[in-house]
Amino acid sequence: MRDRLNRVIYVGKARDLRRRLGSYFTPTRRMRPDLKTRALIESIRDFEIHVLRSEHEALLLEVKLIKEYRPKYNVSFRDDKRFLLLKVKESDEMPRFQLIRVRKDDGGRYFGPFAHSGALRATLHWINRKFGLRTCRPRVPGEPDYRHCHDDVIANCSAPCVGKISREGYLERIEAACEFLDGGWRNYVTEMETDMNEAVSRQDFEAAAELRDMMESFRRTLQPSRRFTRGRGLPGNGGGIDPLADVEQLQDVLGLASAPMVMECFDISNISSSHIVASMVRFKGGVPDNASYRRYRIKGVKQQDDFASMAEVVRRRYSRILLEEKGNEDNGRMKDRKRPYVRLPDLVIVDGGKGQLSSALKELHQLGLDELPVIGLAKQNEEIFRPGATAPLALHHDTGALRLLQRIRDEAHRFANSYHQLLMKRRIGESILDECPGVSHARKATLLREFGSVARLKKVSAEKIAGVRGISLKAARSILDFLNNGQRPGGA
Repeated sequence: MRDRLNRVIYVGKARDLRRRLGSYFTPTRRMRPDLKTRALIESIRDFEIHVLRSEHEALLLEVKLIKEYRPKYNVSFRDDKRFLLLKVKESDEMPRFQLIRVRKDDGGRYFGPFAHSGALRATLHWINRKFGLRTCRPRVPGEPDYRHCHDDVIANCSAPCVGKISREGYLERIEAACEFLDGGWRNYVTEMETDMNEAVSRQDFEAAAELRDMMESFRRTLQPSRRFTRGRGLPGNGGGIDPLADVEQLQDVLGLASAPMVMECFDISNISSSHIVASMVRFKGGVPDNASYRRYRIKGVKQQDDFASMAEVVRRRYSRILLEEKGNEDNGRMKDRKRPYVRLPDLVIVDGGKGQLSSALKELHQLGLDELPVIGLAKQNEEIFRPGATAPLALHHDTGALRLLQRIRDEAHRFANSYHQLLMKRRIGESILDECPGVSHARKATLLREFGSVARLKKVSAEKIAGVRGISLKAARSILDFLNNGQRPGGA
């Protein structure tokens, strides 16, 4: 985003550019109490857009641009911290891979940068074990270091420090590991997929899950991406999202009788037991239907319980749709109604795993909606849980169907969190004024009506507060002293 002087003031990324940019210019966003966001919106005069091949590339370019331009409205990534790199110096007597953040001209061989540090560390751990590479820290380890190391005993290291392998043989292992990082990892993934299927066939699910997670770490870490240098290498525009194609693919993946043109997704947001809220977002034709979004304050759950909260919001949403449909039919107003008829969705998505899905299914059964398709999408491994299926469905992260589910899940999460934050801000402001001595409920209402918020009330003078009917100068000073210092009149 650029201002009127063509200066870069904000850099961001999004899987759905239309939704991301559109969110800045909705009336509710313009009226948010967040002064920083409002100032950003008022400063925008132009956009510069770059389309990339993957989210990994987008993250790398985002960080590179933020560090280069240091935009005024970016907070993250403005420090000197950089993404991790892998380095190996083959001229060392016993080379080893190291995790570093700064590339130097020291004759070393570098790989990266890598955006996902967790996946990188898991990949490096696998490489060291697979190729028998040393992980000890001494520059030239010897017999004393070997006596305190167990990697050779558990067959994780080829032990070049005590001559169990020659330097030439060890360097061959280093070269094989470098070839793995340069693209040879795909051959290993093919072998691992075969091993995973064999593990599943003999019901060794723990080993199969470990292989699956390792392959996913390889893909997240080693998927080829472009490097972006100053003034060069910025990708051109092109490509994009095809919502209808993603909807059709989702139909095939889930085996639905018809394409899920209308989908609704539910998410729960809470911190402890304060202000438990839920959101429902609706997508039509693979794109957000913002006018149909709904938000809920959970009423029947007093403690943190995502399962019970999910059950309540599903029950409230679809019982209302059924009641409105029945009322329209009973009154003969199906053709002459003021409010548009809200039909049931083609697919219901709940944010969570088996527990949230079971809670939603139970409520839909009680409402007589057993035929309504429902799935759960778990965040940790992006697995799809389906009724009656014992094992979750795992789609490749490049699949359009999964990306569509992620978009609607992320939108529900954003909408729930924004409502939760709004309620928390209200609670903070109201609770401070409620605890102020000498301020009754009527006086609180008068002050808020006059000044708009507690934040504004803090900034005005005691004389101006005393101008409000029913408040003396002494009471005004007491109120300001309490709001600004947290003290009751006359002491702490």
